[in-house]
Amino acid sequence: MTLYQPFLDHAIATLNERLDLQPYPIPAGYEKKEARVGSKTRAQTVTTSSYAVCSKKLRQIRAAHVQGGGLVQVLNFVIFPNLEYDLPFFGADLVTLPGGHLIAIDMQPLFGGSDGYRAKYADPVMETFQKYQADLPWGGDFPEEAKAFFSPAFLWTRPKENTAVETHVFNAFKDYLTLYLDFVDASVEAPIGDRPEIQEAHLRYLRYRAEKDPARGMFKRFYGEEWTEEYIHGFLFDLERQLTAA
Repeated sequence: MTLYQPFLDHAIATLNERLDLQPYPIPAGYEKKEARVGSKTRAQTVTTSSYAVCSKKLRQIRAAHVQGGGLVQVLNFVIFPNLEYDLPFFGADLVTLPGGHLIAIDMQPLFGGSDGYRAKYADPVMETFQKYQADLPWGGDFPEEAKAFFSPAFLWTRPKENTAVETHVFNAFKDYLTLYLDFVDASVEAPIGDRPEIQEAHLRYLRYRAEKDPARGMFKRFYGEEWTEEYIHGFLFDLERQLTAA
């Protein structure tokens, strides 16, 4: 069992319990990838596994799970709504490196500058966000250009101990996912006239994430540039491909 396997197991069980899920295609050859890294005497196998489903209101629910023992542990779990809904994105980036843990969990907004959108999708999460502040304090500054893509309830922290990840972070992940699925349950289709703006917000977010993906360097080291770029654009952030093919 790896550090983030319980997170993924919980998410899959919860999704199956609450949603009518359908398979979402993972490009052939990208379901699982392994590499041996490090010196001959201290070589480590790094495995990246992919998971993807969808539902009526959610275009893509996907995970990239990197398991590399003491070298690296990562779970990138993201939910992209269908373009007929103004739902935020659910994003969890859970990263463990030899130097420590980097944890980011949020309901990432379509329209971060809108007071109405914030009242609808961020304010209901603030009590949960504040509940974890004592045990999961703010992780420090992040790029100014990224701030538009995060909500006031952005849980960004750098816990020192594995036990904090296994308890406080795990509980926060579960609570945020439950709240997100409550938003999904309550959501109704946006007016037709609002949908071009929703699509543009999706594209703006995905283009930024694909361009700035912090895992790009890691994946290139492990699996090479060609595999990495196809994984990023053909699976992790695939909306432009999907719209072109439609």
